[in-house]
Amino acid sequence: MGTIHLFRKSQRSFVGKLSQEFKLVAADRRSWKILLFGAINLLCTGFLLMWCSSTNSIALTAYTYLTIFDLFSLVTCLISYWVMVRKPSPVYSFGFERLEVLAVFASTVLAQLGALFILKESVERFLEQPEIHTGRLLVGTFVALTFNLFTMLSVRNKPFAYVSEAATTSWLQEHVADLSRSLCGIIPGLSSIFLPRMNPFVLIDLAGAFALCITYMLIEINNYFAVDTASAIAIALMTVGTMYPMSVYSGKVLLQTTPPHVIGQLDKLIREVSTLDGVLEVRNEHFWTLGFGSLAGSVHVRIRRDANEQMVLAHVTNRLYTLVSTLTVQIFKDDWMRPALISGPVAANMLNLPDHHIISMPPLKGDELNPLTSTPAKPSTAPPEFSFNTPGKNMTPVILLNTQTRPYGLGINHGSTPYNSMFSQGFGAPGMGAAQGFRTGFTNIPSKYGTNSRGQPRP
Repeated sequence: MGTIHLFRKSQRSFVGKLSQEFKLVAADRRSWKILLFGAINLLCTGFLLMWCSSTNSIALTAYTYLTIFDLFSLVTCLISYWVMVRKPSPVYSFGFERLEVLAVFASTVLAQLGALFILKESVERFLEQPEIHTGRLLVGTFVALTFNLFTMLSVRNKPFAYVSEAATTSWLQEHVADLSRSLCGIIPGLSSIFLPRMNPFVLIDLAGAFALCITYMLIEINNYFAVDTASAIAIALMTVGTMYPMSVYSGKVLLQTTPPHVIGQLDKLIREVSTLDGVLEVRNEHFWTLGFGSLAGSVHVRIRRDANEQMVLAHVTNRLYTLVSTLTVQIFKDDWMRPALISGPVAANMLNLPDHHIISMPPLKGDELNPLTSTPAKPSTAPPEFSFNTPGKNMTPVILLNTQTRPYGLGINHGSTPYNSMFSQGFGAPGMGAAQGFRTGFTNIPSKYGTNSRGQPRP
């Protein structure tokens, strides 16, 4: 029999965890309104897709994709309510604000992906244009327009409202703003509606409905079916132009970049912090966007050894908290300790001169120092055969240890040659011929410059 765990928690499935989080969101009464609009959206989208199939209109299909985008925005609004209810956990110490950023990014990217499918279908339709039935074309247009406007104006979608104001203007907004300035110059009372810039979602709903109305009129009057494909391309381009700036903005937030409009304010605050009493240096500062409208950051502050850490921390936090809501400040005092080099006179017993031999390396002929560069000058003539300009001939005297171990039984003279007569004997091979070899305390001196017994130079 296996071990029985009395107090072990049961592992919940994914559906169980999802239902638990849904109950947490459903506890807020505002979420019931969003759920109601979501149900109406599904019903309206189903009818519109059936009418798109019966009318064979690709322009109405492109306009129906905006209704599907409204469903994504409602889901994003629910996620925003869930983020406000959930508290930070040890695993997600910064909270769940980035989840609503991810929802906005996914919604805008999916809307652009649907627009690309519309463009592909429109190119195929230009080659073979089918017949368009206008029976439910105008009805579907007004149903979709009414529901989209009612959803946008009734539900307060905080994430999309922030992104639409913070992101750059689309080309549709810029053109409408130019027309609005001209119109407001004639009728000043319209400036409160059209200026400074319209809501991009309301604008694309009105522009798409206007394109469908023109399509209905041209098909009814002249049976010009190609205008339906042209309207679909126009709606798809307006969708891409409207969603692309929002995708870029939310993507930069996901990449933890610093918003450009707060860089100047952050630099000013950092300069103010560096001038506080006791602060020596502010370094390793990093600030990024945590969610929509919230900044996070970390900074290292080096202070004097006699400064109060808690006082400096309070002042730094008070200055930066005006912009950075989630801030981490690391205070460390200045360290004056440096590794010192041990210097002093050399001990008398460090070198025992009787136990060492000092050998001076004599300079070779033809090598003189250049007085300008202090480097050996090149000989004017070619060096003699088997003579080499070896490095190290201008080095200081070398100290060699006098080894006490002597090899015996090899027939070699083991005595040390006096230094004053060392080089006068010539460079002979040790133990060979009449010439006494180059002798030191070592027995394995290389005989590179000697001659053999036959008088020929050694290799």
